[in-house]
Amino acid sequence: MANTATVTAFTDLYLPTVNGVTYTVSLWRKRWPRCRESMDVVFPEMDGYEPGDGEYALPSVRAPLYPQYRLGLPAIPDDLEPSDVVHLHTPFTVGIAGLRFAHEYDVPVVASYHTLLADRADQHVPDSLVGGLKWICRGYERSFFERVDHVIAPTSFARQHLVDNVDVDVNATVVSNGIDTEFFRPMDTTAFRHRYDIPSGPLLGYTGRHSEEKNLREAIDVVDGTDCALVLGGDGPDREALEAYAANANADVCFLGFLEREELPEFYSALDVFVFPSPVETQGLVALEATACGTPVVAVDAGALTDSVIEGETGYRYESGDLAEFRWAIHRALAENDRLSDLCRRRRAMLSVEHSLEQVAGVYDSLQS
Repeated sequence: MANTATVTAFTDLYLPTVNGVTYTVSLWRKRWPRCRESMDVVFPEMDGYEPGDGEYALPSVRAPLYPQYRLGLPAIPDDLEPSDVVHLHTPFTVGIAGLRFAHEYDVPVVASYHTLLADRADQHVPDSLVGGLKWICRGYERSFFERVDHVIAPTSFARQHLVDNVDVDVNATVVSNGIDTEFFRPMDTTAFRHRYDIPSGPLLGYTGRHSEEKNLREAIDVVDGTDCALVLGGDGPDREALEAYAANANADVCFLGFLEREELPEFYSALDVFVFPSPVETQGLVALEATACGTPVVAVDAGALTDSVIEGETGYRYESGDLAEFRWAIHRALAENDRLSDLCRRRRAMLSVEHSLEQVAGVYDSLQS
């Protein structure tokens, strides 16, 4: 079994866009040289980002339904050299170009299963068409992932969904995407709390995209009528509606807006509990980031968070929609904060991207003839 030195990643999502996929691809690319040699990346060209060495931007057009994203031309850059392995992070136009590149040079191709396409069908079509669109999404995913040699899923939930719900016949291994534990670590929060005028008392928080599927109204509901304050970092299409919803609640809710990346460890460290009511995650990287900063997580018991939040160790989970159980989980996390925070810190090594890339390298090596 040969060692894999060079990798070419193909992704429809990349910088300067900020989301879980772009974070993972860019972090893997930076840290892979610590493990082996190099990881080039092919992605759609987008204003606001200038490609560096080993980055290949394809001409692109605005994506339908998601105007903030771009679809790259499904082409192979002329000056792209072959590598030992091709890794596809998304199943769209650039991912299809990656399939062609792998087959052209007869090298193994691995794909990551980052996103459950069918789960957002109800956001784009009337209720009467949701079932049909989900059927189309599953069929497309199945045809794409059955053309690769191996799939990496970030959680057992994502793997099970791919195999059972999408009905893909492919070898799939669970490997966490990993996070940068050198960056996400417990921090002094005095300056951060002063900068944003963070209230004293029990502090709950969330950061990330503000969209309907994240179910953030449940986080507002859970603090309604309590002495807990809620701080929400991030932005998104649902923010204005969320602010109006919070204004009508008997709750201390503060919207911080988009936080600079350098502020995130301070944000997580300032919280007593990170709350995560989103049932649509394939991993939920922000939950791992909070854990790495020593902050317990209370999350919905659904999707990948069933794996990402370890009951009684890194936090607690609750049944979606059950506010009484949600409040009880928060109460327990606050009462056991010192113990949970200590256990979160002890898991930092397991959360690191270096730990994940060692496992990814093992998958790559197993495909070498």
